[in-house]
Amino acid sequence: MSDAERPGASKPRESDADAPRAPAPGHLFCFGLGYTAQRLADRLLSLGWRVSGTCRGAEKQAALAVAGISAHRFDRGQPLADIDRLLAGATHLLSSVPPDALGDPVIDHHADAIDRAAPNLAWTGYLSTTGVYGDRGGGWVDEASELVPSGERGLRRLRAEQAWLARVQPAHLFRLAGIYGPGSSALDTVRAGRARRVVKPGQVFSRIHVDDIVTVLIASMAAPRPGAAYNVCDDDPAPPADVVTHACQLLGVAPPPEVPYDQADLSPMARSFYDDNKRCRNERIKRELGVHLAYPDYRRGLAALLAAGY
Repeated sequence: MSDAERPGASKPRESDADAPRAPAPGHLFCFGLGYTAQRLADRLLSLGWRVSGTCRGAEKQAALAVAGISAHRFDRGQPLADIDRLLAGATHLLSSVPPDALGDPVIDHHADAIDRAAPNLAWTGYLSTTGVYGDRGGGWVDEASELVPSGERGLRRLRAEQAWLARVQPAHLFRLAGIYGPGSSALDTVRAGRARRVVKPGQVFSRIHVDDIVTVLIASMAAPRPGAAYNVCDDDPAPPADVVTHACQLLGVAPPPEVPYDQADLSPMARSFYDDNKRCRNERIKRELGVHLAYPDYRRGLAALLAAGY
């Protein structure tokens, strides 16, 4: 969900017309060129930026090269041998690498190099998750709310946030809600026959279209506030079953039957997402960054995806 990086398509983004003015073209180095980060890279490349970064596999590395992105293999236990050279020309740095049981792999391997590069970096960002707020029984949270993650994954994220804030140049923290977009939405799960309407009374999730995430990141690059945290979510927290139902309506198919949560055969990972029940406020991205969401709710987001051929 919010911290999952999935492969996606790379057609023109529907929200480009609403994107804020970007800073002057620079060089973004991104640890972890996954779904969201690559979508950002595509937007920046179209604006004249240089983008480089890391990935884990040779196949992804080759695909990124075709897209004009210089990527280098990196993972826990596989640090970058020439990190100082790779960061030497970077003006902006982003990490979307999730923490593991040992900590944040980027910080663990390359914290010193990031600090050495800090004088030349205009901006540093870290993609986190709204899971750091934990369970609020359906109540609202904002960036000033207490951070009380309810599970191990949320706790790892909180520790990673703290590690990125402890840098010479503190990172901007982006707490992402459930990500959807081209190639990765309820439309795709319905078409694939994998959609389920799991019902847990009172349960709601916040969501965000990937292109609105890109808009937020670029807006932050244009107005840096090192150490700031931003909830990146839309205006309409909603039950997950409602999203599936709406996707079925758009596609003209019957929705799958409702399944009570306590009877659903969910994986431990899927079940963990239902442990937290909260609504996330997004006023700060609007007030401080001047962001206007292209997709303020899942209905408009899914409709736009379908109209664009996804």
